[in-house]
Amino acid sequence: MDAAESGMRRRKHRCSAVCCGVATAIVITVAAAVLVVLAFTVFRVRDPKIRMESIQIDGLSSLTAANPVDSNLNVTLSARLAVKNPNAVSFKFDRTTTSLVYDGRVVGEAEAPPGNARARRTMTLTVTVNVMVRDLLAGAPSLSRDLIARRMPASMSTTIRGRAKVLIIKKSVTVRMNCSMVLNLSSQDIDDLDCNKKRVGISVKKEALVNFLTDPLH
Repeated sequence: MDAAESGMRRRKHRCSAVCCGVATAIVITVAAAVLVVLAFTVFRVRDPKIRMESIQIDGLSSLTAANPVDSNLNVTLSARLAVKNPNAVSFKFDRTTTSLVYDGRVVGEAEAPPGNARARRTMTLTVTVNVMVRDLLAGAPSLSRDLIARRMPASMSTTIRGRAKVLIIKKSVTVRMNCSMVLNLSSQDIDDLDCNKKRVGISVKKEALVNFLTDPLH
């Protein structure tokens, strides 16, 4: 009788342990599923929003068809960008690169230092591009025509690479904004500014999530 009762107690203990383990696994699986749903819905990492606020050109008054273009001229372009972080966490970005293109040639490049856009905040970046006049002169036929017309079509490209982490999801994204414009030599201003943004790269790291789902009790 004692042996039978002892065996029954052992079976009950084993059954309780199995039930407890199954219940724990179910709870962990449900919790992991909730984390996944939250990570891809409520806390989904969104791309930063870039907006061109203003562009200023200095040195255009020296570019005229009547006077020879001196390769030592100092022409600069200053762009003020607004970077909005729509996420509930901060968005850390690397150096921001900006290129100025005229007649299919890169005639100026600049970098802005890395930074951190706080959650649901908008920060501003000012990028100053020094125009490489020697490269500008390489497009002499187009340059002569545009100087006579007093209008120089150009484009500017700004690339921002950054990353954000929400719960156990890490996301790296590269966003590029391309702007077309016309440099008005008469008014020393920018005409016909048209900008558009596109995502050019994305990387989502979910190693921790995969490990957690495949081995939740580890």
